Amino acid sequence: MDVLKSIIVWLIGVAFLLVFFPLTLAGWLIALPFDRKGNFVHWLLIYQACIISFLIPVWRVKIEGREKAKKGTTYVIICNHQSILDILILNCLRYRYKWISKVEVTGVPVLGWYLKMAGYITVDRSDSVSKDRMLLKAYQCLKDETSIMIFPEGTRSIDNEIAPFKRGAFQLAISTGKPILPVIIDGAGEVLPKHGIVFRGFHRIDLKVLDPVMPESFGTDNAYELAEKFSVIMKNGLDELRNKRRK
Repeated sequence: MDVLKSIIVWLIGVAFLLVFFPLTLAGWLIALPFDRKGNFVHWLLIYQACIISFLIPVWRVKIEGREKAKKGTTYVIICNHQSILDILILNCLRYRYKWISKVEVTGVPVLGWYLKMAGYITVDRSDSVSKDRMLLKAYQCLKDETSIMIFPEGTRSIDNEIAPFKRGAFQLAISTGKPILPVIIDGAGEVLPKHGIVFRGFHRIDLKVLDPVMPESFGTDNAYELAEKFSVIMKNGLDELRNKRRK
């Protein structure tokens, strides 16, 4: 049944791409003279994600704490990473930001084109020059009052637990003086695990926004120490979310 269901879901996903991509491309071309940064395409992708997440019948998304991100405030948004579905689900927060994504995604038809049209930032994790370039672009985004969204683990979790964080996001928060907004996702890895293509059963996906942490509360100007601090915060938050769901 999971295989049959997965075929149907993938077909629905492809159908959405065939419908949405020409509309997104047209919107990008129309807005391009006035919107070189891709903000219009970002909002198109946000609302497409909301539509798809609502209509796909193999999960239910519960969002908590969305209001904790104050309008007009720029954040370094961090989230744990369980599944390729995380990107789709996180867009349902309807925040204004630039994604930081691995460069390999740009080679994926349609998805890679979306990244370029929206002006998202890419990084080759094996190339130190690419990492420096990514940090520079993300720094400029934050200085221009545009939030960034990043997975500090750098890759998807194998066991749905939170892996050690890399320092990039925290170095950006320290150097720009921007608050960090932690977001926890849970359940996406149960629906579609890393390297998986078969959707498993029906699951609820929880998306919880924690309290933003202001720069004056960091307690350190060392990016590695800050990464460890937020790793503990996120792990505790994930445990609390799971305990609450079991009750």
